[in-house]
Amino acid sequence: MLLVILIFFDIALFAWSLHLMRSAFQYQEFSLMLAGILVALSAAAILVSYWMMGNCLGYIN
Repeated sequence: MLLVILIFFDIALFAWSLHLMRSAFQYQEFSLMLAGILVALSAAAILVSYWMMGNCLGYIN
């Protein structure tokens, strides 16, 4: 159940980052592009940390 919630949350974060990057391209704003990149990186970090914790907990059990 937690994985499904994280997947939906990550999809929302990636969609938001694409929206920010599209706005950055339209308005020629570097700060929006940086914000979009940071949001995409945080979404990827959520998935990586969940994957690492899953492997660690599986190893302990």
